[in-house]
Amino acid sequence: MNRRTKIVIAGAAVATAVAAGSGAAVAAGGDTDTPITGDALDKASAAALDHMGEGQVTETEVGDEDSFYEVEVTLDDGSQVDVQLDEQFNVVSSDPDSESPDDND
Repeated sequence: MNRRTKIVIAGAAVATAVAAGSGAAVAAGGDTDTPITGDALDKASAAALDHMGEGQVTETEVGDEDSFYEVEVTLDDGSQVDVQLDEQFNVVSSDPDSESPDDND
């Protein structure tokens, strides 16, 4: 086997190992939540708060399973709503947050 073939095979093996490791982390429930940052955070927060009309942004996520951006808003009464936004910061849905502290036990 020539040197170039060995390098290509080694590179393919490394890429396969990295992909398998990433899949294992997701399958094992690894924390893959990525918060929104920078200018996008400002725009997403403003859109979610404008939609809700009250509350505070308490958590954000890029690449949520339901939308491009997810903004969790805690309302004045303490309840939480997940506001789903598309890539242009348009609201696509909003639902009460179904997670409760007892869900993690």
